[in-house]
Amino acid sequence: MEITDKEISHLASLSNFSLAADEKNALKTDLKNILKYISKLDELDVSNVEPTFQVFEMENVWRPDEITPQDASCEALLALTKESLDHQVKVPKVL
Repeated sequence: MEITDKEISHLASLSNFSLAADEKNALKTDLKNILKYISKLDELDVSNVEPTFQVFEMENVWRPDEITPQDASCEALLALTKESLDHQVKVPKVL
């Protein structure tokens, strides 16, 4: 597979990288080598290998979504905060 300069520029743009010409050439060479190495997997005979979707037994554990009574009231929880305003916890400005 041939990697073009346009594809390298597109990858750099997607990654928000600015690359010099020599860096683009180095990246192009590295990507060619990586793809060449990965293409060796095509040589494997997997005709008698069953696809593996999961390597161990696992299943979702679902529980009913139920509202349960709480020991603390809204007022009791707000009393634990440093500041509150209109029944909400007031926090310092982040930005």
